[in-house]
Amino acid sequence: MSKVMAEYIWIDGQRPTAKLRSKMKVVEVAEVRSLSDLPDWSFDGSSTYQAEGKKSDLMLRPVRFIANPLKPGTKDILVLCEVMNPDGSPHWSNTRAPLRQVAEKHAAEDAWFGLEQEYTLFEGNRPLGWPDKGFPAPQGGYYCGVGSDEVFGRKLVESHAEACLRAGIKLCGTNAEVMPAQWEFQVGPLPALEISDELWLARWLLYRMGEEFGISATLHPKPVKGDWNGTGCHTNFSTKSMREAGGIKVIEAAMDKLRAKHEAHIAVYGAHNVERLTGQHETAPITVFRYGVSDRGSSIRIPLGTANDGRGYFEDRRPAANCDPYEVCRIMLETVCG
Repeated sequence: MSKVMAEYIWIDGQRPTAKLRSKMKVVEVAEVRSLSDLPDWSFDGSSTYQAEGKKSDLMLRPVRFIANPLKPGTKDILVLCEVMNPDGSPHWSNTRAPLRQVAEKHAAEDAWFGLEQEYTLFEGNRPLGWPDKGFPAPQGGYYCGVGSDEVFGRKLVESHAEACLRAGIKLCGTNAEVMPAQWEFQVGPLPALEISDELWLARWLLYRMGEEFGISATLHPKPVKGDWNGTGCHTNFSTKSMREAGGIKVIEAAMDKLRAKHEAHIAVYGAHNVERLTGQHETAPITVFRYGVSDRGSSIRIPLGTANDGRGYFEDRRPAANCDPYEVCRIMLETVCG
């Protein structure tokens, strides 16, 4: 019988920032056609900060699979899993399960998300391409830059983008960011559950491909102290009514709801975000909520196109690069659509 190599991927229980884990299972089928072809699989939760050693078995439940772009010409797959307790209930670290419920509750809103994942490439303990001593020239020429003196890591970035597209991930762009060795890729627009799944899978691919290049990617919100931009995961959001004629009024009403829940959002927008949301480097202070048209120093930016058209979407600039997209999407739906 033919066999498929299935890489089971899950999110662990580390706090304050969870990490990705994975292990490979050989599935004895010619091709995986549906989730029913993939069995649940146990793992040692005591080694992933999710259980005690005396009662360590937890279950991985496949919820989505895509082609493994690192194994071209095969039927091998990447399998995203939810972590479940032995009795089949969602584990406390499973943030996808609550989003499932919220997304179903607000399905009529037809909400779309677009996520802009920033990250910084490191070689050893320094950002890729930075001098062994001192610092590169001040930021200013690196954003969307070109040239070996300003851009570092493009081969990995482009290989990652190609891999995401081969796998069917809805990646829609990449660019070099403001700090040297800092990059961004964008995913979406997609509904909440789908885009969160795809961002976690795209993150896994970035880390895994970094192994081949000897480069690591960090999502820390402020990987380099000082006069350098932090690293975020700007979240673009709209509902059906926001995209229709007169939707700008719906967007403006959402701003009042978001202001009232500012602290609750900050609480799930990523650890160490206080180091990034200082009021400088294209951010608003972490204790302040404000919005504006075309204002990248605000908490929420309303794009110029949205303001001119009177409908569209808004961009939440508060989430950190290391945020859990399941949590970000959940609280956005609860606040705006609740």
